[in-house]
Amino acid sequence: MPTNPYPTSPRWTLAEEITDAVRRRYSTDVLAVGVHGAVAHGDDTEDSYLDLMVIIEGSRTGPQPATRRVNGSIIDLGVISAGEYLAHARTLSTAWPLAADQYLTARPTYDPDGWYPRLRDAHLARLAGAGAGEFTALALQAWYRACSAIGRARQLAGGFEADAGLVALSDARVGAAVVEGLLTRTYFRDDADAVRRTGIAGMGLPDLNERLAVQAGLLAHRGRPVDGTVADLFP
Repeated sequence: MPTNPYPTSPRWTLAEEITDAVRRRYSTDVLAVGVHGAVAHGDDTEDSYLDLMVIIEGSRTGPQPATRRVNGSIIDLGVISAGEYLAHARTLSTAWPLAADQYLTARPTYDPDGWYPRLRDAHLARLAGAGAGEFTALALQAWYRACSAIGRARQLAGGFEADAGLVALSDARVGAAVVEGLLTRTYFRDDADAVRRTGIAGMGLPDLNERLAVQAGLLAHRGRPVDGTVADLFP
């Protein structure tokens, strides 16, 4: 097992304990086990989730995915086959700004054959092979979702549904941050990191509308205007 990089983290110690239990029960099925999220970054607190991923052979003979609270910490135990996880790492989607961190910042608790470096390399190779147009196309799709979320927030605010409007506003902020991440090829640790690093965290609807207008201008400059005709729906 890799040397404990965070000896003062109870959640890393718990991750090692869970890894030992998985290996004892499914010794022939498990290729690697690793953590991602706050624990992998080394800045977890008592309120942090423990995101643990078990990599298995092609057949689903290992443990089942599960979520529990153990010793005061929420454990999210994921289970995925090696081939499927590599396929995810080689796939770019509108979720990329919020998904890439798990491929690039994971820390193994068990990895005898160096599987996690392969995962990271697979994702980096996919990024290296992606042209600017691919990210722009994804940003366009993310922009439409963000615009819809802002419209929903505006509708709720206009209907004096304050609490529901705040939820919709939060979704709109994350949506705008995801567009920003795709336009700049920037990935984030999570939703909160996305809105904080893009300066969107405290924005109200007028400021969000302005940010989306700026993004629309960038998309148009890159040959992906957000507005079109009916004919444009059928390229």
